[in-house]
Amino acid sequence: MGFKVIALAALVVVALARPENLPPYGYGGTTPSSGPAKYDFNYAVNDPPSGNDFGHQEARDGPNTQGSYYVLLPDGRLQKVTYTVNGDSGYVADVTYEGEAQYPTAPPRPYTPAPYHA
Repeated sequence: MGFKVIALAALVVVALARPENLPPYGYGGTTPSSGPAKYDFNYAVNDPPSGNDFGHQEARDGPNTQGSYYVLLPDGRLQKVTYTVNGDSGYVADVTYEGEAQYPTAPPRPYTPAPYHA
């Protein structure tokens, strides 16, 4: 009998401790701050001493997005990607390369054995 009273008391405590005002789950109505996305941005970095040359630009109006980005690859080519996203069509990209890939030959390094400690 004692166990039933303790179990009933614990159940009452748990029920009373439950918050009354739980937030609704799911998506609510559209508010001015949660309306369709509309933005436009771009950036670029060109630092010849470090070899960094890359950039990105994108514009979105509701479900339609278009943009491009580029990067100077280690082999000397410039990779450009132009993309669009129209509604539920998904990400559609066009990738192009400018220049010829160059692989300079590195001078051979002499073999140096790792130190051995006995």
